[in-house]
Amino acid sequence: MYEKILLPTDGSDVSMAAAERAVTLARLAAAPLHAIYVCEPYPYAGIGEASSAALLEYEAATQQQAKDAFARVAALAKVQGVTLSTATAEGHSPAEHIVEAARSCSADLIVMGSHGRSGVARVLLGSVAGKVLMLSHIPVMIVK
Repeated sequence: MYEKILLPTDGSDVSMAAAERAVTLARLAAAPLHAIYVCEPYPYAGIGEASSAALLEYEAATQQQAKDAFARVAALAKVQGVTLSTATAEGHSPAEHIVEAARSCSADLIVMGSHGRSGVARVLLGSVAGKVLMLSHIPVMIVK
């Protein structure tokens, strides 16, 4: 079946629904689960005099969001006895980082939520899930 499953997460309700599916699949396949959180780079870097305090605050908040998302996934994995590893990445193209993470950890399935952003941000940035579907060479399960 599957030997390793990758779960991109942003801590949203939709990504947690994907986490539930990924954990269940990992348990059924006796496969480890690898979760990744892709951090967006500080949006004001290179614009005038960027405040180092604001940069540090942004990075701390992003790291806390990743930590919180991983804790929620870890709780699900623990209940079902699934081995979980985690990683963070930073970049402007979350989809590319997700596909690269799948390659790096030798995942043979990506399970992810259909969307994390909503409204204008989703329209402007496009669907990360859609981009992962286009870039991935392994199966991708999209959970709503």
